[in-house]
Amino acid sequence: MIPAAFEYYRPQDMAGVLAILEEHGDDARVMAGGHSLIPMMKLRMAEVPHLIDLQDVGGLSDITVGADRIVIGAMVTQADIIDSAELTAAAPILREAALQIADPQVRYMGTVGGNVANGDPGNDMPGLMQCLDATFTLVGSDGERDVPARDFYEAAYMTARDDEEVLTAVSIPMPSGGYAYEKQKRKIGDYATAAASVQITQSGGTCTTAAIAMTNLSDTPIFSEAAGAALVGTALDDAAIKSSVAAMLNDIDPTEDNRGPIAFKKHVAGVILRRAIERAWSRA
Repeated sequence: MIPAAFEYYRPQDMAGVLAILEEHGDDARVMAGGHSLIPMMKLRMAEVPHLIDLQDVGGLSDITVGADRIVIGAMVTQADIIDSAELTAAAPILREAALQIADPQVRYMGTVGGNVANGDPGNDMPGLMQCLDATFTLVGSDGERDVPARDFYEAAYMTARDDEEVLTAVSIPMPSGGYAYEKQKRKIGDYATAAASVQITQSGGTCTTAAIAMTNLSDTPIFSEAAGAALVGTALDDAAIKSSVAAMLNDIDPTEDNRGPIAFKKHVAGVILRRAIERAWSRA
């Protein structure tokens, strides 16, 4: 289909972006990679009279790996994540997740910022960023502010970002221990029926920390403190894993759709989460 008519802007800096947003208000939208917004415009599910492309804004495509923190610019693509040896060495779960997003064509254009900013409950990166305790940097006319990923998602396509703010970067504390990103989907390129992000540390064979989040099983990504807490202090025996899975199943709220009924989704969620926990533990 063909989208409704719109004005296209390609500013050179963030000041230009913010000026257009301030001038046109709700009629303006920012586009990063465009893989979420453009299809919605084509289907006439979104009408955007003023479209602002971030491609030429400098400083949004950098990856910085510091001593204790990683900063990923909003325009970094999934392919950039996959190709960065330094980033993979520091946080291999990012590459593992990026490789499972859609297909190579999408990964060359799809961006981290676009994936986390629009609040699509089916996107892969939001749950991953909650698992990693990431922080999102938002820039608006009133300045800059940081919002934890675990506080960012309010409902499907509703986030803590104001309409006149732009998400410019993702900041992640340096992860450690074992990790896994597991995803079940119907076919290549599809959203997950269920996906799990797990990061675990251990000492002497006992789990010391565990962070767990799941994707596309509620109207927001679900970070479950209870699921992580069920593993801490255990040797991750079968009882501990069952308790963790049960805690997560209690926190999710899937709905029936073309990926299956609720009972099926909960079953898949349990299988995927167990796999992710066991693989993360094997790497811890």
